[in-house]
Amino acid sequence: MSTKEKPKRVLHIVSSMGRGGAETLIMNIYRNIDRTKVQFDFITHSYDSGGYDNEIKSMGGRIYSIASFGSIGPVNYLKKLINIMSANEYIAIHAHTDYQSGFPALAAKICGIKNRICHSHSNQWQKKNGFKEGFTLKILQVFIKFSATKLCSCSEEAAEFLFGKQKVDIIKNGIDISDYIEIDPNGRLDILNELHLNKDTKIIGHVGRFSESKNHMFILRILKALIQEDDRFKVILIGDGPLRKKIEMEAEKLGLMEHIRFLGVRKDIPRLMKAFDVFLFPSLFEGFGIVMLEAQCSGTPCIAATSVPKSTDMGLGLVKFVNLDENIDKWCEVIKAATLIDEPNNKTIIKNITKLGFNIHENLNDWLRLYGIQSQ
Repeated sequence: MSTKEKPKRVLHIVSSMGRGGAETLIMNIYRNIDRTKVQFDFITHSYDSGGYDNEIKSMGGRIYSIASFGSIGPVNYLKKLINIMSANEYIAIHAHTDYQSGFPALAAKICGIKNRICHSHSNQWQKKNGFKEGFTLKILQVFIKFSATKLCSCSEEAAEFLFGKQKVDIIKNGIDISDYIEIDPNGRLDILNELHLNKDTKIIGHVGRFSESKNHMFILRILKALIQEDDRFKVILIGDGPLRKKIEMEAEKLGLMEHIRFLGVRKDIPRLMKAFDVFLFPSLFEGFGIVMLEAQCSGTPCIAATSVPKSTDMGLGLVKFVNLDENIDKWCEVIKAATLIDEPNNKTIIKNITKLGFNIHENLNDWLRLYGIQSQ
């Protein structure tokens, strides 16, 4: 009597499985693979429940929470990784912890795991410490080079930052296009009603973790300037994070609270994206910025900082890049012009995003090849 073959398992190492860009990317892949053949497990560095935890468990994934590298030191961190990896049969580990990813790769090498992938999702560090930062990165790059069997990145910029001049596979951040183009265009009215906004409101939307890199303070400055000319402008901020309270306090101080909606973590991003008049993305740095892709898929014009990779532009006439050194009036001018842009039709959206390689159904096999798995 034959027994059913168990799915091969891949272990992802992440900070947490909240609804951030890298986490959303992994989940897009996870939802679309044949989970009877391939399963994902996760090591996180947070003991709090992540936004995707319940979905992961419902699909057959396991989540192991351990203390972070920074809190317990390299030796204890390696021991914990080895304990988990040695207790399971993994065909691959995929580390998404940027400059620390060499340690999971080293643990996997010790455990004899054949495929060890380090993935760069950022083109800069959160803090800048000059020589010390650069020296630390060089040391950590040695661990990555020694332990990883494959290096990959979401963009050329992120690859250059973490890996330097090495051979890197650019793995594009694909999305399920149907999630965004099949949204009821009349749903905007429902959202306006839910948020107690007038029908003539001009919505500036932003999706991102409340952290230094997302530059929320800059968004407040832009809103302050816009409403001096047109008080129909409102900002919707989606996400959570360590700086949320600080941003709320600053908004209160600037007298902006009636013009802002803090929505926290949401599951209905495609619906909200469709309701935005403009998507604003003034990040100080970004590895890629999958939310830019989601916004364009929704037909929403995007205004982004020049620090965001140019590869996020899907060629739909929806993206304008502005330097953060430009004055606020310039940003306001570009935002006001963007509200007048016509939305491309769904056929054009599908064609462009697929042609550029960001359709999840087209690039799924690139991920499977990382793990030594033949195309499904």
